[in-house]
Amino acid sequence: MWIVPEAKIADLMDRATCFTAIEGVFAAMSRGDAYNFPVIRESIGHADALYGFKSGFDRQGLALGLKSGGYWPGNEAKGLTNHQSTVVLFDADTGKVKALVGGNLLTALRTAAASSVSIRHLAREDAKVLGMVGAGHQSAFQMRAAVEQRQFEKVVGWNFHPEMLDRLANTAQELGLPFEAVSLDELGAQSDVIITITSSFDPILSAAQIKPGTHIACMGTDTKGKQEVGADLVARATVFTDEVAQAISIGECQHAVADGLLDKADIAELGAVINGTHTGRSSAEEVTLFDGTGVGLQDLAVAAAVVDLAIAKGVAIEVDF
Repeated sequence: MWIVPEAKIADLMDRATCFTAIEGVFAAMSRGDAYNFPVIRESIGHADALYGFKSGFDRQGLALGLKSGGYWPGNEAKGLTNHQSTVVLFDADTGKVKALVGGNLLTALRTAAASSVSIRHLAREDAKVLGMVGAGHQSAFQMRAAVEQRQFEKVVGWNFHPEMLDRLANTAQELGLPFEAVSLDELGAQSDVIITITSSFDPILSAAQIKPGTHIACMGTDTKGKQEVGADLVARATVFTDEVAQAISIGECQHAVADGLLDKADIAELGAVINGTHTGRSSAEEVTLFDGTGVGLQDLAVAAAVVDLAIAKGVAIEVDF
């Protein structure tokens, strides 16, 4: 069995490799070559933590395994990331444990890659202003990945706790882009692309705040009850997702479907756009929305890639298990 410690991940996985892995797994899912197993995600009744398992199998890439972990909201005060996870990979031919991989940085990278894939395939080519809703740990990863897809000229941002907006401002400065802290109304009025990356259980943006032609990547809702945008906004948009079953059960679409504003049949797979079986954006005025629920196959794809890189570079630890 191979072990790739969390501390080695940063030197192994880059955004380009992660993007390729995520784009490929979305395409495989849409073709029916890969599928996710039902998600388990529960409040454990301790430390306000959410904990669960995501797993699946890619018949083409032979990635089989699970990610176990969740969200501990008090971790940042302890000097730890709030999201904690580990990926376990199995040999698809024998069922033997193949690898144990640190999943914290990979989770941030694969989540950012997913929204980045949606921007490449759904955002207007002339998008100039990037709007960021949320300034937590993952927001910097999201911004860095997003700006590689369009020629953005400015970043605007909003956060529940304004004192945290320095993270967005510093990341924008690192990327050579001006940053402006704005109200939600102003964010919607200015932004051509909006990324929401919060842990909210109440809608933050409504349909009335979004201008025509906007692409929205909703990346924070991955649990029953969570919600980042109003059901009216989901109903207004042309909706795409990583997996429809997760979108309607634990994703942003759960609320619009429950309210009767959106039908399951109206939700398209982003993988279908990648494969060319769905046209994607149909006009410059269309509002598109990607419901990024975070599927287990994303974690398996990036973990499998990082194991191969770690072995090739001689930093993977081999143990008899």
